[in-house]
Order: sequence, then structure tokens, then C-alpha cells
Amino acid sequence: LHIYLPRRSRAHREAVEGPTPALDDPRHAAFTEEVKLEPFARALRETAPKVWFTALRATDTAVRAQMDPVSVNPDGLIKVAPLLHWSSKDLYEYCEANGLPNNFDYVDPTKGEDNRECGLH
Repeated sequence: LHIYLPRRSRAHREAVEGPTPALDDPRHAAFTEEVKLEPFARALRETAPKVWFTALRATDTAVRAQMDPVSVNPDGLIKVAPLLHWSSKDLYEYCEANGLPNNFDYVDPTKGEDNRECGLH
């Protein structure tokens, strides 16, 4: 298992840049690039996977509702979204039945809003 993190720690970034910028702050795009997009791009570059499994769900955003469960990125990477058509109830029941933690209260600071895309998909 390889874990890819931003090149700077949160403490370092906040000491230099201040707290997480708001969505309407011009610095938000650079923040998103640093903490989410760059580590993900680095992981793809270094591991060169053939398949990417994602937990996207159609109920998350209008864009995701239009996605297919299996797609191919322009670079040939196959993207599989096995949970795409699961409801919140389906996901909750699966987690409960299999003793898995839920992260329903997870907040993505790069999105800022529930129905905003993060930039990876």
C-alpha cells in the first residue's frame, strides 16, 4: 500500500498560507491543486495503474448521475465505479453488515459544498 500525501504538511501550509481558503478566494484553486490533485496525479504517474476503482455515487452530483459504472479516461485508464448506483441506505447497510466504518460525516475541504466536484473525476 502506497499512501500519497501533499508535499507540505497541513501545519506547514497553514503557517505559510493561512487557513484553508474559502471557495471564492482566488487561492482556493492552488489549495486544491496542492492538497488533492497533485498527490493524486503523482500517484497515477508513479504507480501507472491499468484500473482505478472509485467510490463515486450517482446521487452525489448531477455530473456523476450521468456517468457510466465503467469508463475509459483519455489516457486509457479504466475507471470502475462499483457503488455508482447504490443508495445511501445500500451503503449504510453494507457497512453495518461488514463491520466497516462509515465516513458520512467526511468533509472535503477542496469541494466546500456537497454537490461540487473535487476535480479528480
